[in-house]
Amino acid sequence: MPQAGFATADGTLRYRDRGVKKEGMEPRHFRSFLSLSISSLGSGTYLGEADSLTDRLVEEAIYESVASGAVNVIDTAINYRMQKAERSIGRTLGRLVKERLVEREELFIATKNGYLTSDGDLPKDFWRYVQEEYIRPGKLKVDEIAGEVHSMAPRFLLDQLERSLENLRVECVDLVYLHNAAESWVPEIGYRRFLERVADVFSLYEKKRSEGKLRYYGFASWNCFRVPRGEPEYTSLDDLVEVAKNVGGTEHGFRFIQLPFNPAMSEALSAKNQRIADEPLTTFEAAQRLGLGVFTSAPFAEGRLLNHTRVHELEGSRALSLLQFARSAHPAVIAPLVGQKDPVHVRENIRIGKIPPLTGEEFVERYGLLLSKR
Repeated sequence: MPQAGFATADGTLRYRDRGVKKEGMEPRHFRSFLSLSISSLGSGTYLGEADSLTDRLVEEAIYESVASGAVNVIDTAINYRMQKAERSIGRTLGRLVKERLVEREELFIATKNGYLTSDGDLPKDFWRYVQEEYIRPGKLKVDEIAGEVHSMAPRFLLDQLERSLENLRVECVDLVYLHNAAESWVPEIGYRRFLERVADVFSLYEKKRSEGKLRYYGFASWNCFRVPRGEPEYTSLDDLVEVAKNVGGTEHGFRFIQLPFNPAMSEALSAKNQRIADEPLTTFEAAQRLGLGVFTSAPFAEGRLLNHTRVHELEGSRALSLLQFARSAHPAVIAPLVGQKDPVHVRENIRIGKIPPLTGEEFVERYGLLLSKR
């Protein structure tokens, strides 16, 4: 039986209050966006093998993170571990609700679609699965695939959303991102045609919003919001919001973006590559101006920064210092997303929930030198 409901103002506030009062979380650890109380740390589920051992590790990490009162954001994608990441979340959500540790309305669950994926629970190779599940049934045409890995075809994305809901065991997902679409498509078809296809995708998402299958949609990117204007993958936030307004009106559901951010990939904070009414802005500044919330990925650069000599330690932990960097950099940032499986790492990372985030002045004082030496 899928979980009914979605993240609500009352539900997420209930999670926040319980975390603060019973678990000692810092009140400012939770950010208010779209009337939701969202933890400034999210659980990511990107890396790992598509096997049962990784399933158990991911499930225990999410369970402990949520039960601790520190994390009510869970991020995934249908292609992560070939659908097994979503299924791990679905099982864990059911366990948490059954044990009455949380209710569905207290958690903000995000997934992504666009990348082709097979099924880690089936003994089929990638292209056999794609042929049998997508191409032969008419859900996807060969010429709708970019780089043999990505599609923006609405029929395909509808199929992926339905599979994600089934995998996650929910009736409605809080956020669906279009996943790395600019990186896959702009070099092939050009920017204007790309925006036309984005309009088709946003129209699908708006229809699914009206049907109660998703609450919001967004754009998850690795490069397109970090590269300079003029680069092939570059994408304007202002253009994306304009597309959303054209298909969904002023109450459109395009409300979030996701991109990498850490001391070695700090372009969203430092590069004025966005423009609104001819005013140069950073991605963080433009997002705030346009009413978009930002989730950041790769806070540890997949572990590489944990051994960086220039990263100081916060309460004896470089991981905590990097999480503090990511969540304190700009008011547009809601939370960094961290993938974690080792129970020791989980307990270390959720300690950030009991530490006050930095003010703007404190951020510059603590991390300014680090940024200047990128």
